[in-house]
Amino acid sequence: MGSMKALPAGEVNFGVLIPGGTTGRLLYNGLMADSENQSAAPFDRALLRQRRDRAAAKWPAHDFLVREAAERLVDRLDDIKRQFPMALDLGCHGGEISAALNNRGGIETLIETDLSPAMAARARDRQTADGPTCYGLAADEEALPFGEEKFDLILSCLSLHWVNDLPGTLAQIRHCLKPDGLFLAAFLGGETLNELRQAWIEAETAEEGGASPHVSPFVDIRDAGALLQRAGLALPVVDSDTLTVSYESAFNLMAELRGMGETNALNNRRRTPTRRATAMRAAEIYAQRFKEPDGRLPATFQILTVTAWAPDAGQPQPLAPGSAEQDLATALKSEG
Repeated sequence: MGSMKALPAGEVNFGVLIPGGTTGRLLYNGLMADSENQSAAPFDRALLRQRRDRAAAKWPAHDFLVREAAERLVDRLDDIKRQFPMALDLGCHGGEISAALNNRGGIETLIETDLSPAMAARARDRQTADGPTCYGLAADEEALPFGEEKFDLILSCLSLHWVNDLPGTLAQIRHCLKPDGLFLAAFLGGETLNELRQAWIEAETAEEGGASPHVSPFVDIRDAGALLQRAGLALPVVDSDTLTVSYESAFNLMAELRGMGETNALNNRRRTPTRRATAMRAAEIYAQRFKEPDGRLPATFQILTVTAWAPDAGQPQPLAPGSAEQDLATALKSEG
């Protein structure tokens, strides 16, 4: 067992160090309690934690989407000529952000947090000696255990779509960033799994006379920028990318989602077992409507990437209305 190393003074407000390997340490904080008013929240966070704990055991067989999104996300750091010594990976899964960094961004210390203690432990065990000093922390994104202005950079890869109060979490992120600190995140957008959503709705309506939710609601790209501004983050930029993955059948897709810990965790989900006839009808509708020429079935994952900064007086500011030195008509004529 390697020796434990304390975090820099004042970086974490709560948490107890638990012995880890020589290159990673695991912290566990006490802020894991679920919302008292869970009935008003869309997601069952306790169930989500259980499913991610279970998924951690066989995570390398199902981590492809997070790996791909993490690599695309950290590529953004190549375009930013800044150093970020103290960074946070919010919702770290198996440590894919850390693995993709490859010394980008000048990160010296990386705190890796996940709602699932098992996932945080897996991220800890993945660390290598040539990367930043890493610490694993089991923490709820809805109750971040960090003080004000602690991080130069906060990253998050495919975790924030499970947060009940996204504006509140974004406000906490803003609180934890140093002035002119960077927030860089990827999360699933509104077009994700639209094929599966349609198949379930049609199948349940046909077989049972009504439909229950099977696929989570996701943030629409049109709303993402407004949410960042509402949280007090500056210079927001949002863009969208679509990854399409193909499967032999709808059942293979559903098994993959279980392996990823991404199955239905809605509080208003159906509580009785799905009828076999309904599941078979959903698979048939999926195949009939979406089958590709090679016989495989596509599954859409829309990934929204957001970039925003903690406000700082030195940042570029928009010009005040009416301050232009030349009117638009004159500018257009000069270009002609």
